[in-house]
Amino acid sequence: MRCRLLRLLSIKLGRRGAILSCYGLVWLLYGYGQITTPQPDQRGLQTLLALMPLTAWGWVWIAAGVVALVSAWAPPGRDAAAFYVLPLIVVPWMASYLVAWLLGDYPRGWVAAAVWAVITVPVLVTAGWPEPPRRKRAEPPYEC
Repeated sequence: MRCRLLRLLSIKLGRRGAILSCYGLVWLLYGYGQITTPQPDQRGLQTLLALMPLTAWGWVWIAAGVVALVSAWAPPGRDAAAFYVLPLIVVPWMASYLVAWLLGDYPRGWVAAAVWAVITVPVLVTAGWPEPPRRKRAEPPYEC
């Protein structure tokens, strides 16, 4: 039963959908964390906080995560919204950390910006991948 469920998920999601599901969940959880227990040191986020409160940014992260989770189930080509939205929320986050670093307000701002940039790279790489063709169905007994 477990093998069938895993195989069904693998077929329905594919590799692109799996990446979108993982990143969608991370973005959703990160947004939830910003709302429920905001990070104590917010010096690197002052540029963002001038635009809107951290709670609102948390909801933007959650919305991006939901878009990714929904798009994960769409066929390749129709999942493009998530591949735009996931990196898009990271851009202002990175920019805020870089500005704080350049202004001298947050000495580690360049590190946070670099980490967010690197975290987003797999999303950008996956966006360019075509979904590999499905293998022909194996004959019983099926193996995991």
